[in-house]
Amino acid sequence: PREELYDRIDHRVDEMLEKGLEVEAKSLRSFQNSDALKTVGYQELFSYFEDEYDREEAIRLIKRNSRRYAKRQLTWFTKIEGITWLEAKELQQILRYLHQELKS
Repeated sequence: PREELYDRIDHRVDEMLEKGLEVEAKSLRSFQNSDALKTVGYQELFSYFEDEYDREEAIRLIKRNSRRYAKRQLTWFTKIEGITWLEAKELQQILRYLHQELKS
């Protein structure tokens, strides 16, 4: 469900910040024009470092842009036939599915 996905994204962004995303981005500022760093998370933090907005706004934008990226991914995946969606937290269901697929 979308609400659950958004909650998980918000939690993951908070977790990434707690584990040093901001420090990592600061250490990469000299490379901020590299294509590899033109991604969600880094771009918002680089703009924050340039005083385009405050830290809270950078975090809000990281979360929003992450949700938008996830939406694009879901849209892309829905065009592929035969995908089996599994809940990451349902380990037994995943193992049963893998066991069944390996047998066939």
